[in-house]
Order: sequence, then C-alpha cells, then structure tokens
Amino acid sequence: MSYIIPIGPYHPALEEPVHAKLYTEGEIIQDAEVFVGYNHRGIEKLATERNAIQTLVLVERVCGICSHSHALTYAMCVEQINGIEVPKRGEYIRVITAELERLHSHFLWLGIACHIIGHDSMFMHIWDERELVMDLLERLTGNRVNYAMVTIGGSRRDIDDDLKRDLLKACDALLKPMDRIVEIALTDKTIALRTKGVGVLPKEDAIRIGAVGPHARASGMDVDVRRDSPYCSYGDFKFDIPVVDSGDVFARVVVRALECYESIKIIRQALENLPDTPINLGNKLQKIQKGVAVCRHEAPRGQLTHMVVGNGSFNNYRLSVHVPSFKNTPTVPFMLRNNSVADAGLIIASIDPCFSCLDR
Repeated sequence: MSYIIPIGPYHPALEEPVHAKLYTEGEIIQDAEVFVGYNHRGIEKLATERNAIQTLVLVERVCGICSHSHALTYAMCVEQINGIEVPKRGEYIRVITAELERLHSHFLWLGIACHIIGHDSMFMHIWDERELVMDLLERLTGNRVNYAMVTIGGSRRDIDDDLKRDLLKACDALLKPMDRIVEIALTDKTIALRTKGVGVLPKEDAIRIGAVGPHARASGMDVDVRRDSPYCSYGDFKFDIPVVDSGDVFARVVVRALECYESIKIIRQALENLPDTPINLGNKLQKIQKGVAVCRHEAPRGQLTHMVVGNGSFNNYRLSVHVPSFKNTPTVPFMLRNNSVADAGLIIASIDPCFSCLDR
C-alpha cells in the first residue's frame, strides 16, 4: 500500500528542525520532499546594524560547530575590501584552529552516525576522543564553542612554546585511538550492513545538484577549496584530499574518517613551521571601505561563502552567507529514493546537515 510518512519537523536523530515527507510503497521510499525554514534568526539583517568586530561575534553564532569557519570567512572579506595583509603567523594560527574545528565536527558526526545505527558503544568511544579535541580547542582559544580566535587582520591569541609542545603531543596521542576508530568503522559488520549501498548519490547527480565538501567527495567529486583555491596560507601545507566513488553512507563515513588524518597532518606542519611574525595588526576598529568581496572557505561540511558589501561606514552595508548545507540538502530526496523508511533518518543525517546554518 501507498503511504505518506512525515519525518520532523522534529526527529530524534536530528538536533535541529527539518521536515521530510516520504512517499512510500510499503516500507520502500518512492519519492521524498524536504522542507526547511523553521529556524530563521535574521543574522544577515542584524549584520547591517553592526561594525566589523561586532559582526565577528554575530557570525560565530550562525553555527556552534563551525563558528570559526564563519568568523574566518567574514574576516577575509573585510580584509580583502580594506586591502589588509594578514601576518603569516596569524594565518597559521587560523589554520590550526580551523583544522581542530574540522576534527571536532567530524568526530561529532561519526559519533551521531553510530548512534543512529544503534552502535552506541562506538558512539561513546568516538565522543570520548572528541572530548580530547575540545580540550585542545579550549586550551588554544579559551572556549569549547565559539572560539573568538579571529580578529580583523589576524588572530586574537598566540601560541607559545609550551602550548606548541602540548599541541604536538596531543596530535600524536590522538593517532592511536583514531586508528582504532577507523579500523572499527571500516570493518564492523553492523556499520557495513546499515551503510553500504544505502542512500547512494551518484557522481553525476552530485555534480548536477552542486554537492560540496565530504558529501561531494564521497560521490567521487575531487573538490576542496583549500587545494583548489588556496587561502590563509593553505598553499604552504602538504595534504591529501580523500575521495571515494561509491556515493553511499559508508563512503561518507570513510571520507570523514580519512580527513581527520589530513587535519592532523596540517596542524603538525603549521605548528612545526610557525612563522616569527606578529599575530595581528592590532585591534583598531576599521571602517569597511566601499567595495564588494566574496571569499570561500572549506568548512567541515564543505564550501562556505561569505559576501560583504561595504559603503565606507563602520557597519556592513550587506552581508550574504551561503552555507554548505544549502547546497547539500537538495541531494536528500535523491538519496532517499528506493531505500527503506528505517534508513531515512540516517540518510538525512549523512550529509552532516546544519539547519541552523541553513536558515540563519
């Protein structure tokens, strides 16, 4: 028999409101629709009433998981409009924070994915390691969430020799549990049965819809802003871009797990080669000169884009934020088709959605 099954706007597998309507034949999904817009907070409008420093605080609250990504991308826009060159040490510290944030985000997603699957021992194991990453972020920035590490013209906090030594030791300490997590994720039968061949997004559909980030790379798209359009000194570092062709939920697990190794690789290179320059150009409040800037950053979920328009005043004339979940959410109906209703929550969660970002 045919049924229409609603998921959401509130669902136990998702921390934020989204509504999916499943059109099923028995337990098999024939078609699906996804509805967003339950979380609008008017961030872009509020930005027009704030100066650059106040806007850094504001855009960090677009999303708690990728707060540094928003602050970094916004700051790069203002720096581009005003012709500001960030000191190398400040850029390296920005990169270190961004990659620690990527580790935190990927560990969080991997844990939630295991929880949805029903593998709660793996969920707790992964989140135990996530706590180590959050401890590192707290040691580096003073905060576990909303790190406030970015200022216009550089970074707000420096890394001294003691902190550098401790961060390098922590990176080494993370590798052993990460090896165990990846081994279990790639070999465990429970994870394989719930993820292999589930929620497939073929490469041609990923390209046509415009998927980004780990979601796109799990469908065979070799894209990454850090490599393709280097910014913030990413061109100084050697790292690989994990790409998997199968396009299913298992591929998304593999890509995010492998990216954790690349993040540690980047953090080590940045720490070992910290330039001997200032970390910023001072905290003087700057007017946003007349002009338009569009900057991209490879956030944990994919390409994040900010556009800032300045008119010569202290406040933003316009801020537009284009988040990775906006590009990845349209792929969900295609992934849901021909799958079981029981897998719907996992498939929706497999894009690592942030509806807080999406609705702003």
